[in-house]
Amino acid sequence: MDVVYAIIQGILLGGLYALFAAGLSFMFGVMRLVNLAHGALAVLAAYGALLLVRQGVPSPLLALVVVVPAMALLGYVLQRTVLQRTLSDSPLPSLLVTFGLAVIIENVLLVTQSANQQRLSVGALDTASIPLFGGLSIGVFPLLVLVFAVLALGGLSLLLRRSAFGRQVRAVSDDPGTVSLVGANPKHVYAVAAAIAFGLVAVAGVAGGVQSGFNPTSGGMLLIFAFEAVIIGGLGSLWGTLLGSVILGVVQTLAARVDSTLFQLAGHIVFLVFLILLPQGLIRRKVRQ
Repeated sequence: MDVVYAIIQGILLGGLYALFAAGLSFMFGVMRLVNLAHGALAVLAAYGALLLVRQGVPSPLLALVVVVPAMALLGYVLQRTVLQRTLSDSPLPSLLVTFGLAVIIENVLLVTQSANQQRLSVGALDTASIPLFGGLSIGVFPLLVLVFAVLALGGLSLLLRRSAFGRQVRAVSDDPGTVSLVGANPKHVYAVAAAIAFGLVAVAGVAGGVQSGFNPTSGGMLLIFAFEAVIIGGLGSLWGTLLGSVILGVVQTLAARVDSTLFQLAGHIVFLVFLILLPQGLIRRKVRQ
């Protein structure tokens, strides 16, 4: 029964990882950009929600009404003014710029906020649970995060496949030069995609702040988990991201059942195995196809 419970908890943890990894996978699939500031941006969103709560907003969930649009606007502006200039055949410029952005965010938070661990509270949802068989129970909030992650990934998939904007995204991702000749603006499309990714990472940052807490230096580990989930599932594949996240979460919780010190190590080992044996990931289909 302990193993079953560990697997269930791993699936729920995978929902949080999928939420973190969704924006990373989406940006790579659309513009082939690996955003090393992804984790730092999630932490920035969590601090944004924390500041709003301290100013009187009743709940971090209500704070999302402000935080998500603010982060989406930041994503749009950053893409148009900074990240767009780094897009080239070489991934090095974008890696260097986003790494620098992560360092800046982390140090600004260290200067303006304390280095202490912080946590967001959602009141009764913090401890609310749903009873299962055999005396087991699952947390309501982690379940909501998993459901939201599935809906977000499903919504992105439908957006890309069934909407006019999605057709533009796929066309720009394939051949931005040709698309620009027929009236589309690749820079605008990329910026909107970045806004969506930043909005998703804002939700993930707040959700992570509720489930596990955060501090100014938390972004690095969040980036690692998101990157591992994306690699395991397949770079650019949205549903692969969900699958990779669940695998990572289940492996970690099963390893923690044996020894709590193996929680992170087990995930890194599985990531390394996939990187060696299946470097393309479980689902090779790209988001633009």
